[in-house]
Amino acid sequence: MARGNPRDWMWSEALQMLARAEGLHREVFRPGVTPRRETCWEPPADVLETDDAVLVLLALPGVDPEHVQILIEGGVLIVAGERVLPEELHRAVIHRLELPRGRFERRLELPAGRYDSVRNFAANGCLVVHLAKAGTRRGTP
Repeated sequence: MARGNPRDWMWSEALQMLARAEGLHREVFRPGVTPRRETCWEPPADVLETDDAVLVLLALPGVDPEHVQILIEGGVLIVAGERVLPEELHRAVIHRLELPRGRFERRLELPAGRYDSVRNFAANGCLVVHLAKAGTRRGTP
């Protein structure tokens, strides 16, 4: 397959890679707005809906679900907390740090509706937020 002038396609590919890198940077490290006006990062998230619940998965490896604040405000789910380095790493020689640390906050627009309960747990490096829809009963088809 001929690509034409190498200078043109190389430049085009370089621009596409830069745009992709910028998008990923904004997605993962975009400063959020916190009440204390601290700089923070936003974890990537998936939002899934079933008949009886909305599930939100946030990539938060190393974050204890017990230390995460979860709030629904005006149809927006707010998940906030802090990812800290394990104590062992304070004495270690660090060769690479790629996982963001420090204060995080993620705001996600929820599907329209009301929610009875909110629970969260860790699964496979993610924080899972389970929002039960109001008026649905478990175990009913």
